[in-house]
Amino acid sequence: MENLKFPSIKQLASLKEDLAPGHRLCAGCGASIIFRQLTLVAKYYGYKLVFVNATGCLEVCTAIYPYTSWETSWIHSAFENAGATASGIEAALKVLKKKGVIKEDEKIKVVAIGGDGGSYDIGLQSLSGALERRHDFIYICYDNEAYMNTGIQRSGATPTYANTTTEPVGKVKPGKDEPRKNLTEIVAAHDIPYVAQTTPAHFNDIIRKFAKALFTKGPSFLNIFSICPRGWRHKEEIGLQISRLAVDTCYWPLYEVVNGKYIINYKPRNKKPIEEFLKVQGRFKHLFAPQNRHLIDKLQEMVDKNWEKLLAKEEATKNL
Repeated sequence: MENLKFPSIKQLASLKEDLAPGHRLCAGCGASIIFRQLTLVAKYYGYKLVFVNATGCLEVCTAIYPYTSWETSWIHSAFENAGATASGIEAALKVLKKKGVIKEDEKIKVVAIGGDGGSYDIGLQSLSGALERRHDFIYICYDNEAYMNTGIQRSGATPTYANTTTEPVGKVKPGKDEPRKNLTEIVAAHDIPYVAQTTPAHFNDIIRKFAKALFTKGPSFLNIFSICPRGWRHKEEIGLQISRLAVDTCYWPLYEVVNGKYIINYKPRNKKPIEEFLKVQGRFKHLFAPQNRHLIDKLQEMVDKNWEKLLAKEEATKNL
């Protein structure tokens, strides 16, 4: 991967996309931006992708029978078994190559897709098993921080104090009590070759990380911040701005773990306060009431602590 040449946005723009227009994803949805970019990267390198799509926003909005927006190999898996389905397909491809049905040098990659519900929660056991067995595939979590497809219910990825339909803001509590699960670190603990976080707003970063995942032998994992205007209660046109704020506040750092070595890809010169990220989203509107302002300070403490931990991991592994 050290000598890998990455495509420019201009080069990708000249290619035909494998996610066709006319799907039913909401205007401003992060998932469509993410997967349009990723299919183009694969096409640039001559890879054929086999998508395994767990139930979720992307699946129901791009493949409502009898229609599909996918112009490549694609299969719908249940919420809980995308990792297992990808494992079976990857094993089958090996057999087909061994039998000569598929050419040995043909570039084919299995890509499993799940939202945070299908990755952080319901499908975690299946994902963990596939990683532990070292299947050669990419797992992509498009993280919109709640069960958006079924009504904006809280998930393991939902941030503290966010307003959701199952943990609504009221007199008893200010939204979700618990901190969000750190799935990227959970996956990194499996000691797989490649793990990374990115966003659809950081074009060069997401292109480079997907390219690295494509050329990784064995399992790789990308956790991608996926904006959701409907669930986050923000204006459709500012989604990418929110993605940048997530990074500039260090709420969602851009980093990768390559064979156990932590590399932070972007360190803000002037780290913005978490308030900048919160104030443009309706799901955090209640935090700006006078009686709740102290909760913003608590969130800032959480973000600062996590950022310091990440910096320490980079320092501790720099010589690996």
